[in-house]
Amino acid sequence: MAEQEGSGLQVLLSTLQSSSDKDVILNILRVLTDLLSVGTNRRLHYTISKGGSEALLQAMVNAAQVPMPDYEILLPLFCLLAKVGQKDKKFGLKAQRLGALDTTLNLARKNINHQRNLTHCLWALQVYASSVTAGTILGINGAMEMLFKILTPYTKKHTRTTRAVVEALAALLKSKSNSRRAINRGYVCQLLWLYQDWHHRDTSNSYVHIQRGLLLCLKHITNVRSGREIFLLSHGMETLFATAQDCLISKNLDPVVNTVTQILRKTYPKMHLPSAALCSSYSFLVPGRTGSSQARPEDYCAYDVKEEIEKDIDNEDVENKEEDDDLETDVDKLLSKPELDRPESELEQYAAMCPELCCNFVELESEPENEINSEDISATLTRSCLHVIPNAASSKHQPEWIERDQIAQRDKLPQRTSRVPVQNGLKRQKHSQGPRKVNHDESQSLEDSIREGEDSSKGCTATTLHPLAKEALRDKITFQGMNSCRSSCQETVETSEVVTKLLERHPGNIPFHNPHYYMARTGCTRSIPDYRVLAFPDLWGHIPPPYSQCLQQRRYGVQRAKIFEDVRRVIQPGDIINRVVFDLDSSNCLSSGNPDCLKFFSKFESGNLRKAVQVRECEYDLILNPDINSSQHHQWFYFEVSAMKTATPYRFNIINCEKPNSQFNFGMQPVMYSVKEALQGRPHWIRVGYDICYYKNHYQNCAAAGVPRGKWCYTLTFNIVFPHKEDVCYLAYHYPYTYSAMMSHLDILEKTTNSKKIFFRRQTLCQTLGGNPCPVLTITAMPESESTDDLEQFRERPYVMLMARVHPGESNASWVMKGTLEFLLSSDPIADLLRQCFIFKIIPMLNPDGVINGNQRCSLSGDDLNRQWLNPHPSCQPTIYHTKGLLYYLSSQDRSPVVFCDYHGHSQRKNVFLYGCSIKETLWQAGRTVDTTVVTEDVGYRTLPKILDKVAPAFLMSSCSFLVEKSRDATARVVAWREMGVLRSYTMESTYCGCSHGLYKGLQIGTCELEEMGAKFCLGLLVLQLKSLPCSKKVMAQAASLLDLDEEITDLRAQRSNSNCSLETDDELPYGDEVDYNTDSCSDQEGDFSELDEEAQECPSRGEGRKEEAESNRGQMCGPQPHGALFHQQPANGW
Repeated sequence: MAEQEGSGLQVLLSTLQSSSDKDVILNILRVLTDLLSVGTNRRLHYTISKGGSEALLQAMVNAAQVPMPDYEILLPLFCLLAKVGQKDKKFGLKAQRLGALDTTLNLARKNINHQRNLTHCLWALQVYASSVTAGTILGINGAMEMLFKILTPYTKKHTRTTRAVVEALAALLKSKSNSRRAINRGYVCQLLWLYQDWHHRDTSNSYVHIQRGLLLCLKHITNVRSGREIFLLSHGMETLFATAQDCLISKNLDPVVNTVTQILRKTYPKMHLPSAALCSSYSFLVPGRTGSSQARPEDYCAYDVKEEIEKDIDNEDVENKEEDDDLETDVDKLLSKPELDRPESELEQYAAMCPELCCNFVELESEPENEINSEDISATLTRSCLHVIPNAASSKHQPEWIERDQIAQRDKLPQRTSRVPVQNGLKRQKHSQGPRKVNHDESQSLEDSIREGEDSSKGCTATTLHPLAKEALRDKITFQGMNSCRSSCQETVETSEVVTKLLERHPGNIPFHNPHYYMARTGCTRSIPDYRVLAFPDLWGHIPPPYSQCLQQRRYGVQRAKIFEDVRRVIQPGDIINRVVFDLDSSNCLSSGNPDCLKFFSKFESGNLRKAVQVRECEYDLILNPDINSSQHHQWFYFEVSAMKTATPYRFNIINCEKPNSQFNFGMQPVMYSVKEALQGRPHWIRVGYDICYYKNHYQNCAAAGVPRGKWCYTLTFNIVFPHKEDVCYLAYHYPYTYSAMMSHLDILEKTTNSKKIFFRRQTLCQTLGGNPCPVLTITAMPESESTDDLEQFRERPYVMLMARVHPGESNASWVMKGTLEFLLSSDPIADLLRQCFIFKIIPMLNPDGVINGNQRCSLSGDDLNRQWLNPHPSCQPTIYHTKGLLYYLSSQDRSPVVFCDYHGHSQRKNVFLYGCSIKETLWQAGRTVDTTVVTEDVGYRTLPKILDKVAPAFLMSSCSFLVEKSRDATARVVAWREMGVLRSYTMESTYCGCSHGLYKGLQIGTCELEEMGAKFCLGLLVLQLKSLPCSKKVMAQAASLLDLDEEITDLRAQRSNSNCSLETDDELPYGDEVDYNTDSCSDQEGDFSELDEEAQECPSRGEGRKEEAESNRGQMCGPQPHGALFHQQPANGW
């Protein structure tokens, strides 16, 4: 049947080209019109595949070449050409080959005074010009000059023709050679004048499409550098900015406002970031690397720049690179197991990391090497409260295999030269002035005093709590005012007194947090900037708020409003201040105490803010610090802000973000911690901010001398009203979780663990480049007795290996890990059963140095550690090298983990999901044939994610992927799967934003939900053990008595069903798809010919009895238009 239909269509098309009988041709055209006017686009594509484009073009050429062209034939032909041409990517080239370009152009010239015929010709020219090559040829042959002769000022006559003229002209100007021709002929000023005329005189907004068409012409002309220059000289920015102000409140005028915004962003003067250097403010010399290890500017400034192409290229035959190109399709490589990357004899040293395998039980009961008992805590606390920073981790924690050059490097780290002995620090020294109370009208705030004291005591070993809100000192806490003449030792003692008094007010009700333990650990943490300041939230602690926070609903039109405010800086600079109020690169990075500006600070653990510039009275541009030894990775921020006014909206613009899209465009908010709120009993990190947008700006991240171009930056902008006057608040990308917090958390867990039931071993895997210990944990159940059988069962338990925070900016991974650890070490019967089933090897933080120093992705070496697993270097990537060594050792003992999972965070998607590894799924996705005789695969890798989808509310199976990509071959997941043979090797990705399904649908994710996910992961492991792994009858019986899995799964399914979302509703394009927030490209849907199709459909194919004026005015009233992706891409779920 299909063959008969195909042959019938081919007969029609063949007859159309060859017949000279008018009635036959008209009948065929009617049939084709009816056929292609209904149904889906499949009919159009099918017609094109059968040569429909060529047949219609040839028929048009034949009909036009007679002495007296018959427009009864030509007009329906042009309508069909407009319809078919919009779906045929090679239509312009076909028209050029068949001579249709010149034929149509000649017909248009002959019909300049016949509006109806001219309009149909212009529709065809518009479709031809969708090919840049065809458009260039038309421009050479004088098409533009003809169109500018036809184009008139505002008139209510022949508006259909006028619209066809401007849209055809816009299509022609996509060719850069045509744009240059228009510039040379002075058409820029003419287009600006015509736009102004139509805009001001079209008071009823009946001809919005004509205004938009004129703007599209300007948009394409400004793609050329000379076009931008002429546009600016012609005061184009001022003109468009002024005219757009009248349109902002009307949705009907969105097509105009959106296009104006794109032009303004394109012509906004480009500039380098207002930063002193490309690379980080902090530097670190990597062992074994000669010279500076800072990244060269050209390494990052050249590769992502879209140079202006000075010649036209026809891109119709060039396909975009598909994601499938990255899939690994080499079966031999997928099946091969690489050789060891080190001598096999070296693996024996990792036996020390597995005492459960080689030691007798008496030795297992000995005190762990890294345990800190209460006396140690007290002693350390005394020193820390006096702010005498002890040495970094003792050398006894350093494995014997640590590299010599690594040890040498740690010796080169900044040393605290003026250490104050504890005995001297305890001696109270008298001051000439008695203590006085701090009041609110002091000439110098406490924050400034502490900062001044820090600046005046170079080499001082003191760390301070920075800042202390004045309310923390009211009525209770007194301290000796700090003047520049006082010694650093005196400052140390008095500041410690403030901290001690403050801690007396701590409620002590924050689970698994103790500020004394935290202070003790900060004294052992080594940082490149040599931090001496504690961030209040990390010291005081965080409790999840007693409510959930919904995904932020963005106000209509807010993004373009923000962009117009940016443009106003250039056009109306009267209120611009441009005062630097914080600069990490300056010797005195603090602000001058101006009462009219906020105060910023970020020199504390995990802090990241490089520079703050006061743009207007309540608006600040913020610049983030790149990763150390890198000039990129700007995403994580964590900083303090103070001296705010009450009930005042402040706008913050983080102007050097890198990623082309962000969940901030889809409901995500940054987080804030208020010191005053915490002191009033509400120590919460909460989601804050409104009018949040993320878009491309006019800055290039290329401030180094001699580097002309750079990587374009993106702006994250949000408004915030602080809850209190003169508060001290902290803002962060996501809930912070510092290295010191992790270490103090382990101290508390170790101290509170029931050692009679739980085997909890804490060891140091290695020292990092920065000299910080990287802990590795062993958790399992103690053997029931010391009998041989029980000890054998103890040692034969399968391994599960978990790790987190290889990327420092992914703090959500640490909160998930926190939930995992607390559940595994709890007294919950399910946790007890889980410990009886597995031995857990856990590395809670793989990149301590990156976390400490506020990096987003890299370690101190400037490497993304999750791309170094193939061949890690023992000196440059010690944590990866030794973690892989531990995996090698377990594999050599035939004890490879049954589950390996690396906890991560995902900035582009919602929900929690897993990435796994599958040969067959990878080959199928790539379209390759799978030889089942060669490729055999256990599908057990899908079991755990299916279980988590049923038991974890935040997890979504449909977001999981099991593809092996070439670009991921050096990640932990792929290496553990390929080299160690771990079938269930995963990366678990947790959203920064929120959930789009199930129990948490429409809610932003918090620390409570993240910790719950960590606990639910453990439950999933237990179900996996019961359903898929060898399991004793005793364990099965215990599990049956503890939980009814079917009932729990049914309850969760009911919750998801009640939320009316059994499947994920994607509210944004899948990760990897480019979403246009740049205001530079065709996000205005100009490539969509649906309006042209409607115009052609409305026009009758026969008869000319109607007046052309009435005919031309039909369909011109403009209703609400679809919003472009640039401003109003609304999520499917409506928030």
